[in-house]
Amino acid sequence: MLKKLDGVLARYEFLSEGLASPEVIADMDTWRKYSKEQSDLQETAEKYKEYLQTEREMNDAFELSEAETDGELKKMLVDEGYACKERLAALIGELKILLLPKDKNDEKSCILEVRAGTGGEEAALFAAELCRMYANYCAKHRLRVEEIDINATELGGVKEAIYSVSGASAYKLLKYESGVHRVQRVPATETQGRIHTSAATVAVLPEAEEVEVEINEKDIRIDIFHSGGAGGQNVNKVASAVRITHFPTGIVVTCQDERSQLKNKERAFKVLRSRIYDFYNGQNAKAREENRRSMVGSGDRSERIRTYNFPQSRVTDHRIGLSQYNLDAFMTGDIDSMVEALAIADREALLASQEETP
Repeated sequence: MLKKLDGVLARYEFLSEGLASPEVIADMDTWRKYSKEQSDLQETAEKYKEYLQTEREMNDAFELSEAETDGELKKMLVDEGYACKERLAALIGELKILLLPKDKNDEKSCILEVRAGTGGEEAALFAAELCRMYANYCAKHRLRVEEIDINATELGGVKEAIYSVSGASAYKLLKYESGVHRVQRVPATETQGRIHTSAATVAVLPEAEEVEVEINEKDIRIDIFHSGGAGGQNVNKVASAVRITHFPTGIVVTCQDERSQLKNKERAFKVLRSRIYDFYNGQNAKAREENRRSMVGSGDRSERIRTYNFPQSRVTDHRIGLSQYNLDAFMTGDIDSMVEALAIADREALLASQEETP
């Protein structure tokens, strides 16, 4: 590990010197590249500098204590040496975390998809509540949420909702939400007070740029049709809804929320790129990690990840076995403690897998 850290520090110092050189300053592309890489390495490099400084202070304290004849001063030096040794152990733990492979998608914006599952209208109503929960959570973190497409029910539920979520670390904040969310409660339509179980599915996809996903015209079919939802006279007169079919993956994206055909097409392509990106990255990740299962689960959208039990005001995340009894607040978007617990569990699983690797 220390050898790897030596390499990180050497690269960081090389980049720092380069950013001050006239040649790099004159070449903006190179300057931006160096600046981005230096920024990525900075926290690890500075933490390793602190480690090396603490190690020197520890060695100096123990060395001086051996030569010291004054008993009180000798004890002070020994205590200082052990304090440095304790700090070194903590720094090693922090450095191990900083050296973990970073998710390249963490800083990206994302596509959030919520769909009603088993449970009929009750599932659709629960899906709508999840949409509101995520909208509040995103607002709290100053993320911008834009509606791409919504298929609503007459009672205010949601069969399917697709949003674009943009802002710093949008994917990082939402990525653990992918999976099946189960709800247990007495539906408003239930006359005998029986508890029903319904479900909704959430998908969080990193937003892919055009340079990351190339879509050939021969691989897609674009259909234009009349919108089928709310929209007044525009629904009947203007064919503005867009459906794009991607033949190699079988992915189909429909967008009809905007009155403008051009805007619907742009949004549909945004979702299509993200789904294709997720499709191929998911295949690669499965191949790489077939012998390792993360503590927080695979993120597969067929996997049940969480149960919302309204009678007991309990929300339970099954991936880490954590239950919280704050369901009312949770449903208003106060999900930070759960997200943080999932991130910690994922990090611990990554650390364990690193230690197991020879």
